Amino acid sequence: MDILVGYATAHGSTREIAEHLADTLSKAGLTAEARGVETVDDADAYGAFVLGSAVHGQAWLESAKAFVRDNLDVLGPRPVWIFSVGMPGALRGPWRRMAAKEIPVIVESLPAELAHRDHRLFSGVITPADLPLTGRIMFRLVGGRFGDYRDWEAIDGWAAEIAADLARG
Repeated sequence: MDILVGYATAHGSTREIAEHLADTLSKAGLTAEARGVETVDDADAYGAFVLGSAVHGQAWLESAKAFVRDNLDVLGPRPVWIFSVGMPGALRGPWRRMAAKEIPVIVESLPAELAHRDHRLFSGVITPADLPLTGRIMFRLVGGRFGDYRDWEAIDGWAAEIAADLARG
C-alpha cells in the first residue's frame, strides 16, 4: 500500500516533518512518500494518507484545505491521519497552556466530511525572518521564543503508531 505524506508548508518546517514521517514509515517496511499537496495529480494512487499543514490563524493553509476538499471522495474510504504544525513549543506561560485549545479550532476549520484516525499538533521552527516587524514584536510580547521546537521523538512515536495501525489492517 502506498502512503502519501502530503503537506502544505509556509517556511519549510512542515515539509521537513512530512519527509521525516515518510522516511520513518518507510523504515517500518511501508511504502511512503512525502509530497507537497499542490504537486499531487492522482490522489487515487495512494492507499493511505498522512496529511499536514502549517497553521496560520488557527487554520491549515489554503492549499492543504483545497486538497482535502477536492479529494474527499478518495479520502473517505481510506485511512487518514492529519497533523498540524504550529508554535505551542515556542510559547511560555498561559499562552503555552492555551495551545491545546487550538486543536479543535484547527480540526473544525477542515471539511466536516474528513474522517481521520488521529490528529497531532507539532511545534515547528520560527525565526525572526518568518514574521513582519509587527509580528515579531507581538510574538515577543506574548513570551514567544524564536527557535526550532520540533520534537522528533514525538514525531517518530506517532509514525510508529501509524505503522502499527496499518499493519493491523
